[in-house]
Amino acid sequence: MCGRFVSTTTPPDLAGLLRASVWPSETFTPSWNVAPTDLVAGVVERVDRGTGEITRQVRPLRWGLVPSWSKDPGAGARMINARVETAHEKPAFRKAFRERRCVVPADGYYEWRPVPAAEGRKTYKQPYYLHRPDGGLLLMAGLYEFWRDRTVTGDDDPGAWLVTCTVLTTEATDAAGRIHDRMPVTLTADRVDAWLDPAVTDPGEVRGLLHAPAGELLVRPVATAVNSVRNDGPQLLEPVPDPLPEVTGGHYV
Repeated sequence: MCGRFVSTTTPPDLAGLLRASVWPSETFTPSWNVAPTDLVAGVVERVDRGTGEITRQVRPLRWGLVPSWSKDPGAGARMINARVETAHEKPAFRKAFRERRCVVPADGYYEWRPVPAAEGRKTYKQPYYLHRPDGGLLLMAGLYEFWRDRTVTGDDDPGAWLVTCTVLTTEATDAAGRIHDRMPVTLTADRVDAWLDPAVTDPGEVRGLLHAPAGELLVRPVATAVNSVRNDGPQLLEPVPDPLPEVTGGHYV
């Protein structure tokens, strides 16, 4: 799974990298500890209702997908991830899988492993930071959805709509598999256009875009300060001694 991640690239820089425009009137701050229900910078393609033109945008998405038919937006906190093996058939995700796909860029993400109790210390969970060896962005494949708040009158009221997203996950490979059995699905640059294209709606074709791995990840043990959503900043990425070298095999930086 992916329960926390790092996002420090500015929307203008994301727009330049992914040939997109920036959604107006929204500001983002870098975060080294993105948590469920936080606003994230997602990349989507939408058809303009007036012109019929497809536009690519970097826009705010709340992490944790709320299905359009949901009565309670709070349900999204439990839908931060969707399994790629079943998303095309699950009621909460299948329509978005066909019609509303997004990219959620990340510097890297965190996973945890339990550390057995030792003398003078209770069992705890050790966080690890996983990232690309070259420091490049992880282009995480996601889905997004619109939810209408029926207590707000008027579709033009900004408060009437909530736009949320989820990150697809798959079986973990390489170093990531030693930390957790699931990992985010990441896209290679040549798959982004087709993944975002709203004209691609066949579930089989969509799944075919996700077969190629986007590269090996490196693993770094970091301090347990990241466990609290109140903590943020680049210091969270500082390496610490690995309490589970037998699990990671010492393959970390």
